Amino acid sequence: MNSWTLLILAGLLEICWAVGLKSTHGFTKLWPSVFVGSAVIASFVLLSLAMKQLPVGTAYAVWVGIGAAGAAIVAVFIHGEAMTPARALFLGLLVVAIIGLKMTSTAH
Repeated sequence: MNSWTLLILAGLLEICWAVGLKSTHGFTKLWPSVFVGSAVIASFVLLSLAMKQLPVGTAYAVWVGIGAAGAAIVAVFIHGEAMTPARALFLGLLVVAIIGLKMTSTAH
């Protein structure tokens, strides 16, 4: 699997654990806590594998960006958080930044 695919999967898992964290109720609920812990570990493993070929700064920024933007968007639908025009604008800018990092990065 190529490094960018691993990185995207790591970012998607970051969304899962970030959104799932609320369901753990401070890690007092067993199965949500197991899910979150598993997603955290898998996300970090995939990130570390992607970093074998990608620059650390780019990989980390893309991983965080996918997780942050994705968690914010998913929280609108799952937790009923507000999506204001300003919030949508800045999330869009984050997505543009992620795409820009991908387009300007070279794997080594």
